[in-house]
Amino acid sequence: MNISEEIFIVNLGLHIKGLREKKGLSQQQLATECDIPRNQISRIERAKINTGIKTLIRIANALDIELSELLTFQLK
Repeated sequence: MNISEEIFIVNLGLHIKGLREKKGLSQQQLATECDIPRNQISRIERAKINTGIKTLIRIANALDIELSELLTFQLK
């Protein structure tokens, strides 16, 4: 399957937002757990930046999920 980077990044951001909200965390709480600025979480969720794998690992750890779960979602 061939997907565009933009579509993947948009869907990743939506997935992260959904997981964060499901855990009952604010952007600030997630950012604090990840040791990154809150506006970076916001930009990831809104697909304004293409984040690195290190940040994705931090997000997965903060959400207490496997990295594979963070990267597994339906494309819309």
